[in-house]
Amino acid sequence: MTDLAPLNRALISVSDKTGLVEFATALAGHGVELLSTGGTAAALRAAGLDVKDVSEVTGFPEMMDGRVKTLHPVVHGGLLALRDNDDHVAAMQAHDIGPIDLVVVNLYPFEETVAKGAAYAEVIENIDIGGPAMIRSAAKNHGFVSVVVDVEDYAAVLAEMDANDGQTGYALRQRLAQTAYARTAAYDTAVSTWMAAQVGGTPRRRTFGGTLAQSLRYGENPHQAAAFYTDGSARPGLATAVQHQGKELSYNNINDTDAAFELVSEFAGKGPACAIIKHANPCGVATGATLKEAYARAFDCDRTSAFGGIIALNTELDAETAREITGIFTEVVIAPGASNEAVSIFKEKKNLRLLTTDGLADPAVAALAVKQVSGGFLVQDKDVGRVDLDDLKVVTKRQPTDQEMADMLFAWTVAKHVKSNAIIYVKDGATVGVGAGQMSRVDSTRIAARKAQDMAEVMGLPAPLTQGSVVASDAFFPFADGLITAAEAGATALIQPGGSMRDDEVIAAADEAGLAMVFTGMRHFRH
Repeated sequence: MTDLAPLNRALISVSDKTGLVEFATALAGHGVELLSTGGTAAALRAAGLDVKDVSEVTGFPEMMDGRVKTLHPVVHGGLLALRDNDDHVAAMQAHDIGPIDLVVVNLYPFEETVAKGAAYAEVIENIDIGGPAMIRSAAKNHGFVSVVVDVEDYAAVLAEMDANDGQTGYALRQRLAQTAYARTAAYDTAVSTWMAAQVGGTPRRRTFGGTLAQSLRYGENPHQAAAFYTDGSARPGLATAVQHQGKELSYNNINDTDAAFELVSEFAGKGPACAIIKHANPCGVATGATLKEAYARAFDCDRTSAFGGIIALNTELDAETAREITGIFTEVVIAPGASNEAVSIFKEKKNLRLLTTDGLADPAVAALAVKQVSGGFLVQDKDVGRVDLDDLKVVTKRQPTDQEMADMLFAWTVAKHVKSNAIIYVKDGATVGVGAGQMSRVDSTRIAARKAQDMAEVMGLPAPLTQGSVVASDAFFPFADGLITAAEAGATALIQPGGSMRDDEVIAAADEAGLAMVFTGMRHFRH
């Protein structure tokens, strides 16, 4: 093996024909012989290029509806032969196998076929077999063969050929091989994940794949390297959002913005809503008659924490709300659209990132949540659990009012997105106190109430907004102390899963305090 390897013969078979003609024309300009199949060959001939069908090389026609066309020793021998091995060279000569120096394959559109909801049989037909086989053969023999699986690498190959008289260097071929194996691994991951869903149950083997979307300056801290990868799904959110202005998103920005958008998406079709996130926890969530009002009410929950936060909106950002948001420093705003005037207003804040999405995320769509642990990773279904009025069980003597019931459902929705132990005070469709991530549930209850007291002083209110509020707890109250603390803060009703050995004690405490309480039968731990 030498560092430079000539490109005399290329096999091109692509489903994504972006840049195909230009790339192939440049290869031909370097004197490269072009081999191809099916639609790729037709596209190249239509552009006036001289192309030889792979069937001419193998001596076999494409058959079985194109399932068999490149699976032949003449193809794989031409890819796998070591050019500096006398036995390999002799075998090529004995069997009339010509070397193939470049493979350009980007595989059948399996992921796209699944995404559009195609029938089972159509999805199966879009599982590429010959493509991955050629890619893996070429990548294994990267000492001599170049392999391209991404349109983005066309320019790099041509630049190297231009600089080296039609040859590629080993460093490029090695990098291309790594990309190739990652692509086939991700492709097989997509296939196996789809099949796991068809079969059901817990698969013995599980893989995950992704494509680099952004190299990040660092991770949670400057000494941690980081990057953002996308999984190819079309779910509205960070991966598909358009950034209109501002510097690159950081690791923490991406994490927090995703949390904010997933939360605000819970309020699709429920009027204007706003969620403000800080360190992956909501510090204010509210609905309103207008988007401006929803933002103002969310901001008033915890103005201190909102500084430097992430704002998610569930409707198009308008000019009035944009002006209001620019009143304090904000890292990111994400919304399903923004008016031209709102975009112009934000341009005055160069460090503020504005992201728009194609709609809201559907919180009911099933997905997997993955967390790495030492020696492996935990996989679970994403928490898509929801409750409505019919699911609630009133367990106290006092029945909740309609307003209390509406606020409890709102608080329960927010609690799903708050780190455990989570306590949420809500009044009139807005959070007025949030306690998150505490080791003790009663501490979360106290912290949330204390934040409400602080905000009352800042806003000049005669009493904290927890007076007359409702409380949601993401898991059951193990003792009555948390409930009593909430009552002391002014709460009048509570929503919790129930299920504690001391439920009777907690219910009795609620009755003694004149509170209404409902059980959901579902918890929302979030770690």
